[in-house]
Amino acid sequence: MGDVLAGFHAAWEFESDSVLIRFERGIRTPKLFQALGERRIPLEAIAGVTLTPGKRGTVVLHAVPRAGADPLMEVAAGQLKEGGDPYRLVLPADRETLAEYYADELRAALTEDADPPERYLVAPPEAPLHFKAYDGKASFDGKAVSFRWFWTGASSAKWKAGDQSFPVTGLSGVEWRSPEVFEGHLRLLRREPATAQPAQADQDPAAVVFGLGYGPVHESLPFAASVLAAVRASGPTPVTAAPRRDPADIADRIRHLGELHQAGLVTDEEFTTKKAELLAEL
Repeated sequence: MGDVLAGFHAAWEFESDSVLIRFERGIRTPKLFQALGERRIPLEAIAGVTLTPGKRGTVVLHAVPRAGADPLMEVAAGQLKEGGDPYRLVLPADRETLAEYYADELRAALTEDADPPERYLVAPPEAPLHFKAYDGKASFDGKAVSFRWFWTGASSAKWKAGDQSFPVTGLSGVEWRSPEVFEGHLRLLRREPATAQPAQADQDPAAVVFGLGYGPVHESLPFAASVLAAVRASGPTPVTAAPRRDPADIADRIRHLGELHQAGLVTDEEFTTKKAELLAEL
């Protein structure tokens, strides 16, 4: 192919074995796209291609990522909004015919292997990376993740534990919960913790919490993806079970959630969704 298809906020360059996505840096471009800059997506990392009508006279070309091929999408775990999905190219409706041509060309070049690959096929954001969370500063140099606590936001449990440093060789994974939802956080999952990790991120020295403008998606998600890729490259990871909460703790969290809802700080939808998630942990 070798052609370029330009849309809103990005341009896709079609090559024989990949799609090179270059994101614009304009003021209207989503901050995540600006942070990513450009990404090369090998064709073997794409599971399928769709072309659908968009909003306000647009069409959307979507390259569906193959499961386990991209650390960014794996750690995002479906939490990105449509407008922040880097695999979507929004185009004016008058380019639908051209977009359909490229969609057909891509489909013809894809393999039928839908199983998760043994390694990531899309390169992660490069270290060093850092961002400010609500309770501390997170840094990653490619070999270890460090948390330095802020006295204004960190819990007493984190202050007692002190600043933390976690080599990627001692981690089994990363848990990222978007800052755009209730209880957003980034948690490091340890291979062999001496004790079970606290269920609440604000009490876990291996986690930082988001909120009040801290840990935005365009900073915390690339960070999490880079760490996850380094963890996977360091060797096989054991299966880790998610910590389960004490019933009394869940009751307290639901009570607190109800107070936030009554105060108008949590929407009806957020309240219903989070309450269901908490009850499911019983």
